[in-house]
Amino acid sequence: AAADLLPEGVLCVDRLGTVVYANPRAARLLGGPRAALLGRSLWEAVPWLDQAAYEDHLRGALLSPEPVRFHVRRPTDTGRRTTPRPYEGDWLAVCVYPGPDFLTATLRPANRVADASAGLAPEHGGPEHEGAGTAPEPGEAPRLDASSGPEPATGHEPSSGPEAGDPAPPVAATAPEYRPIVLAVALTEAVTARQVSAVVVRELLSAFGGRRLAIYLLQDRHLHLAWETGFPPGFLAPFEGVPLDARLPGVETLTSGRPLFFDTMQALASAYPGIPLDATEGARAFLPLIASGRPVGSCILGFDRSRSFSAEERTVLTALAGLIAHAMEKARRYESETALARGLQEVLLPRRLPSHPLLETAGRYLPGTQGMEVGGDWYDVVASGGSMALVIGDVQGHGVQAAATMGQLRSAVRAFALGDRPPDEVMSGVNHLLADLDPGLFASCCYIRLDPATGQACAARAGHPPPLLRHPDGRTETLDLPGGVVLGVDPCAPYPLSEFRIEPGAVLALYTDGLVERPGTDIDDGITALRLALARAGAPAPRPGSRSLAGVADRIVVTARHTTDRPDDIALLLATRRARPGSPG
Repeated sequence: AAADLLPEGVLCVDRLGTVVYANPRAARLLGGPRAALLGRSLWEAVPWLDQAAYEDHLRGALLSPEPVRFHVRRPTDTGRRTTPRPYEGDWLAVCVYPGPDFLTATLRPANRVADASAGLAPEHGGPEHEGAGTAPEPGEAPRLDASSGPEPATGHEPSSGPEAGDPAPPVAATAPEYRPIVLAVALTEAVTARQVSAVVVRELLSAFGGRRLAIYLLQDRHLHLAWETGFPPGFLAPFEGVPLDARLPGVETLTSGRPLFFDTMQALASAYPGIPLDATEGARAFLPLIASGRPVGSCILGFDRSRSFSAEERTVLTALAGLIAHAMEKARRYESETALARGLQEVLLPRRLPSHPLLETAGRYLPGTQGMEVGGDWYDVVASGGSMALVIGDVQGHGVQAAATMGQLRSAVRAFALGDRPPDEVMSGVNHLLADLDPGLFASCCYIRLDPATGQACAARAGHPPPLLRHPDGRTETLDLPGGVVLGVDPCAPYPLSEFRIEPGAVLALYTDGLVERPGTDIDDGITALRLALARAGAPAPRPGSRSLAGVADRIVVTARHTTDRPDDIALLLATRRARPGSPG
């Protein structure tokens, strides 16, 4: 590999922490042969990296789109001691670059200890840093309630009386070994609050042997239940929307910024007299969800048996709460942006299509389901003089910017169409506009101007999938119209003009790639499948009856509508000519 020749160390780690590549320089800097690194966990292969501060940096790289830089001190004798003493060993400057499948790290010796010290926390041999997700010190905790009341207890020991039962040892053997980076990896794929909660249930409860989980999120100084599992039906209903001055452990863990651990249910009842309990035996952990000093909510973990929470478990659970808080905050921002984009798109898509006595049209739009992101797909029908303009387009990307760009292009196309400009001029004009706007996005589009009286159509395509035509006798074909490049790439790109004819009773189908494209399959196969679906869907009745063009559109998208995994938005526009009154057929 070319990286083998680089003067700096290069190390690649997959999202589970396994080393998948190390160049010779990296092996020398880490103090071992390459064979001892590859295929092994980074912390197993390089034990002196197994420290909370270093793991925090790697976790940060998983959650950040930007490179993460920090320094590590390498022990002098890696074979005899796993933790270097102060001022021993060499400093290494580390830069971690995030990627979709791997973290790539570069390693190089640091020139000055002073420079390295500025980027290292903690100092080896000094007090151990608890990690990025630990609870703030009392003086640093976010104070949401001016009257904090008595300081909450943070570690109730189980009662020695027989009624409490003997506390169980840590339930899951994996809990002491559970690394926050495992949860961080899983949370990178979660973009909604529901997905974050599902990840926490899958990763956290199974690792620590818990049976109950509740996540509350802060809104308008009240806590609202976002997710629950394992609690008796209706038990949490009285706690919905509790204010921040309520004396409840789920509230006080957030207002104080400190986790609360109760080894027995009796300890919980003693600390909060009169609090409703969902069980007589068990243990509870109340964790504050705080992201970068901002309160997000609280997390409740329930265990069926009484148990002791070791110092290590408390540290890990507190760190995990920090991860959950950051993921929840990101999810709420994402959902807010998605709601804005959806509202924008709904406003921009046509509420109804113009009618014509000799032309029937029907449009359908389905948003993507992956991450609920809003795309830039659109369709439109514009009446201009005696002709009708049929338009479909797709702006690259998702989110508010894609929806806003779609709105600008749709307005521009409508303006050109109302001027009765030929399709090639419409495409050229919109292409110039998008290039001038320079939103960093490109778009595909297909524009057809149709004369409903004669059936004559002329079209221009800009990087968009070809239209499909179902003839009155049931035959279907792909209209392989010549086209130009996508809009917004080359301001001077030409867009050839094509002409064809649509017979009365024929159905013209315009669509976006979300209807025909799937990962791992050829788009031509998807177009063929859509052409066959158009043939099977039939044709609308030539006169008012039971079968309409809207029904044909519904039959075409029925499979996509019921698909839970739609990676992209879908837009479909159908048009059919009606025969003149009194004409045969």
